[in-house]
Amino acid sequence: MRVIYIFSLWIALALPVFAQAPDDWTKLSKAEAEKVLDYSAWGKLQIDTDTSELFYTPTKPGTSSLGRSSASRSTATNSQQSVNNNRADQGAVNEAVSVNYHIRLFSARPIREAIARLVILNQDQRYEELAALMQPFVDRDFGPYVVLTVAFDSNDGRALGPVLQAFSVATAQTLKNKTYLERKDGKKLYLMDYRAPQADGLGAKFVFERAPDGKPFITENGGNFRFYSEVSDKIKLNVKYNIPELVFNGKLEY
Repeated sequence: MRVIYIFSLWIALALPVFAQAPDDWTKLSKAEAEKVLDYSAWGKLQIDTDTSELFYTPTKPGTSSLGRSSASRSTATNSQQSVNNNRADQGAVNEAVSVNYHIRLFSARPIREAIARLVILNQDQRYEELAALMQPFVDRDFGPYVVLTVAFDSNDGRALGPVLQAFSVATAQTLKNKTYLERKDGKKLYLMDYRAPQADGLGAKFVFERAPDGKPFITENGGNFRFYSEVSDKIKLNVKYNIPELVFNGKLEY
C-alpha cells in the first residue's frame, strides 16, 4: 500500500515524535490539496516544453538514423536530420512535448498535509484509520534538514525515459557543486545529500543543512530564495520561494 512507501522516507530522515490528533488538514478537498502541492508558497510547478515537433515537417527519405552506414552516421546532422532520427527511433509526435517538474518543500508541514490528504482520498481504507496513520507523517520534525522533493510527469510518456534516467544516475557527489539554495543577498547553500526517485511516489529528494554554522540560512526578513539544480545538461530546475508567504500557523515553514 502506498502509505507504507511514504512512511519509509520520514523514518529515514527524522527522529520519532508522538502522534497528535488529526487537525484541519483532514478537511482539505482534493483540489485544495493539489493546489498546495503545485501552486502555493511551498509547492511550485516548472514546465519545460520542447516545440521542435509542434509543426508538421515531412520526414525526408533516406535520412533516418535507422539503416544508415557507419560513414553517414559519422557526419554532423542538420535540424531536419534530427527530426527524422527522432521520429524513426521514437515515433512522430507533431505536438509540443512538455515535462512537468513538481518541486516541493517537503520539510514544510503544508506539503505533507496535502500529501497525506490525497493518500486518504485515494484509499478505500476507513477514513479514521488512515488519518491516524498519516498524522505522524504530517507532524514529522525534520530538525536540522531542509528537504525538497522533485516529481515529474509528461504529456508524452516517451519523454520521461531520459528524465528518469538523469535523476536515477545522479548522486550527491555529481550534484553538489551545481545544486543550491540561493538567498536574495546572493549567498548560496550547497546540497548536503541526494536520494534518487524511489517507489514512494514523492520523487527525488534534495537535502540541505537548515542552519549552517549554527545560524538559520533562511530567515523571515530574507525576502526570497531560490532552489537551483542542474540535474543534467538538459534538466535545469530553477524556482523561487517568497519567504513571507511561507509563514503557516505563525511559524516559518520550509
